[in-house]
Amino acid sequence: MIQSGKAIVATGHPLVSGAAVEILQKGGNAFDAAVGAGFAGAVAEQTLTSLGGGGFLLARTKQGEEILFDFFTDTPGRGLENSDLEPHFFPVTIHFPGSDQDFNIGLGSVAVPGNLKGFLHVHKRLGRLELEEILQPAIHLARDGLELNDWQGYFLNLLEPIVTHSPAGRKLYTINGICAKQGDHITNPEIADFLSQLPSDGGESFYKGELAEIIDSDMRRGKGLLTAQDLAAYKVIERTPLAIGYRDYTFLTNPPPSMGGSLIGLALSLLETQDMSNIRYHSAAHALQTAKLMIEVEELRKQGINAASLQKSGDRIRQFSRGTTHISIADAEGNVASMTCSNGEGSGYFAPGTGIMLNNMMGEDDLHPEGFHASPPGQRVSSMMSPSLLLNKDAVAMVIGSGGSKRIRTAITQVLSAIVDLGIPVQQAVEAPRIHWDGSMMQVEPGLDREALGALKKHWPVNIWSAVDVYFGGVHTVIPNIAGGGDPRRGGSVRVIE
Repeated sequence: MIQSGKAIVATGHPLVSGAAVEILQKGGNAFDAAVGAGFAGAVAEQTLTSLGGGGFLLARTKQGEEILFDFFTDTPGRGLENSDLEPHFFPVTIHFPGSDQDFNIGLGSVAVPGNLKGFLHVHKRLGRLELEEILQPAIHLARDGLELNDWQGYFLNLLEPIVTHSPAGRKLYTINGICAKQGDHITNPEIADFLSQLPSDGGESFYKGELAEIIDSDMRRGKGLLTAQDLAAYKVIERTPLAIGYRDYTFLTNPPPSMGGSLIGLALSLLETQDMSNIRYHSAAHALQTAKLMIEVEELRKQGINAASLQKSGDRIRQFSRGTTHISIADAEGNVASMTCSNGEGSGYFAPGTGIMLNNMMGEDDLHPEGFHASPPGQRVSSMMSPSLLLNKDAVAMVIGSGGSKRIRTAITQVLSAIVDLGIPVQQAVEAPRIHWDGSMMQVEPGLDREALGALKKHWPVNIWSAVDVYFGGVHTVIPNIAGGGDPRRGGSVRVIE
């Protein structure tokens, strides 16, 4: 195995990247760094991730072992009678600059959280530093506080109706009755205390102890569905990654029951049928090809996927010549970690005394195509999150992933194709304007040239955004031993240790 020679970290916040670097410099490996960054992200990226959310980590060790750790959320309701299932559940509208979106919050929106157990599981399985050392950066951030940067200040105000829904949220995120903004200093001493006791407690109180009973009591009183039985039954699942051939590479990603990895694989399988040799980046032909690819994937998602439909889709393309964060890490030894975590937009409910807001995954419409609360308790919720790796024979060519709900698959596909097929430098590919088919309209970031824009308008309704925005994802990617790309849409930060 070739040693990479240097470590590269790409995350959604400079303080999260700093936490990963601190752990690597202490002798930790990529998995120690990813877990430490995950804990730090729960403090510094408080609107995008949480210990009360869920996620996935795709690991590849220097020996070539490949594991997808699934610690996404489960459907709640174990031990409840059917007559009790009338959840407290209501919509709030979030006003993005180019589009409004409704999200459902409240106690009935909370799914069984997995991030905390997932981080601890990955650390025990693949880490080598003591947990105390892994937690120190996050504890310091929470206790000493941090200054909200531009992006976190923006996200906090974007989600103000959710983050200030409860007294606990108002205490954490308002200053003199006003939602904290860029430049304000915030602390979270309760989460610092919670993290400080984790090495001795191992998460037992949260999942099986006193805290689990308190959460259960709050839920029953407030018409939530999450029970102590749900928390006690939660398990991290180790899966075999989904492997898809793409040109001369192998793409490893999140397997079913999650949807995102399969849909990216479908997009790449279709893209592989296209001749890219004469395609100019962001030309009219490239824009049309990208747009048609998105529409085909969306149609196949609705219809079901089979080999015959793949071939027909390739022919049709040729005729046309939401809060989530991601961490990509490659260490100096050849270990790589790709981790995506989310709290949805948050439920507004904080686990008492912890400073941890629980997720609203039961209120995300794209995660529940059968309808809200239609699945039985204890079922792993499907997800669009797609932490991924690209292999060139036995070497890792790319570590990649994104936040962005339904936009995850289109963001990853656009960035990966730009780098692999068109030779675009990694940071340029990450920053380039993106498009996304939302089912009825082509959403387009500013910056696409006039010719490409005109070509899109001939075929579909087009909504041109006034600014680059978090709506279009947050791709943080690493090319081992070469460079990293941090997405400015979500505060991207790249650090290199020579």
